[in-house]
Amino acid sequence: MMALHSILREGAQRGLLFLCLILLKQHAGAAPPGAIVLWPGAPPGGAAPGPQRDSAKGAITQVGQPYLIVHRPAQPNGMAILLASGGGYARVEAGKESGPAAAWLQTQGITAFELVYRLPQEGGGVAAPFQDGQRAMRVIRARAAEWRIDPARIGMLGFSAGAHLAGMTAVQPDAALYAPVDALDAVSARPDFAVLLYPVLTMQPPFDTTQAKRQLLGRHPAQAARDALSVERQADARAPPMFIAQALDDGISPPGNSVLMAAALRRAGVPVELHQFRHGGHGWGLGQPGSEPAAWPRLLLAWLRTRGWLAD
Repeated sequence: MMALHSILREGAQRGLLFLCLILLKQHAGAAPPGAIVLWPGAPPGGAAPGPQRDSAKGAITQVGQPYLIVHRPAQPNGMAILLASGGGYARVEAGKESGPAAAWLQTQGITAFELVYRLPQEGGGVAAPFQDGQRAMRVIRARAAEWRIDPARIGMLGFSAGAHLAGMTAVQPDAALYAPVDALDAVSARPDFAVLLYPVLTMQPPFDTTQAKRQLLGRHPAQAARDALSVERQADARAPPMFIAQALDDGISPPGNSVLMAAALRRAGVPVELHQFRHGGHGWGLGQPGSEPAAWPRLLLAWLRTRGWLAD
C-alpha cells in the first residue's frame, strides 16, 4: 500500500507555489487576537493567500495561518479535547459545530480547543489539514501543564469531514507529513481517544459521494490514493479507542462510513462504541432538543467515564 506521505507529496508541492504570497502578506491571514498560532512561521506547503473569511453563520474559509481557540473551564478536570469542525474540506463550520461543542465541554470541566485548519484547495495542498491536525495535538500535549491538562487524557472530536481529519490523526499520528520545525514536533500527536460524529471516513465506493472526497482526491482518483485517505484502511491495533455516532438517514455522509470504521477497529482489537440513530440526518452539531442525536453528549460522557478518562 502506498504511504500517505507519498500520496500527499504532489499536493504539498503545489502548495509551495503560494509560499511567496504568504511571505509577502504575513498579516493578511493572521489568526484572531488570543488564538494560538500552530506554526512559528509560514505553514508547511503554504496556505491561503488572502485574509480569512468568516460567514454570518461562522463558516471559515481562506485560512492563512491555522490556529487554536482555547476554552478553559473555571475548574479544569485535567481532560482536554481538540475539536475539528466539518465543511467538506471546503470550509470550517466552526459556528455550528466546534463553537457550541467547545462551550458545552467547558461546562463539563473539559478544556476544549477549536482547530481552525487549512483547506486543501486554498493553497496548502492535500496535506495541509492533516499537518495542522498533527501539529495541534503536539502543541496541546507539549503545553499541557500550562492549561492544567493531563497529557494522557487528550482526545480529538470531529464532525463530518472534521471527523475524517480526527480519524486520520488518530490512526496515523506518526506519519511524516512535514519536516520538524521545532522541539514540539518530537511530542506525540496521537490522541488518547477519538470521537467521530456523522463522519466522513472512507474514500471507497459506494460511499465515496462526499464533498470531502472530491476536495481531497477529485472525481477519479487512483486506488492507492483512495486507500491512503480511507481512515478504516489505516486502522490497526495502535489506534486509540473511538466513539462513533451517526444517523441512519444521513443524506450527506453514507452511514456505511461508521459501519466500516467500527468493523475495522473491532478486527484490530481496538475498543469502539457505535451509536446509530434512526433519524437525525447530517450536520446536527450538539443536536436539536428532543431529537435522537441530542443524546450524543450524554452518551459520550458515559463512555468517557466507563473508559476512565472522566471521573464521576
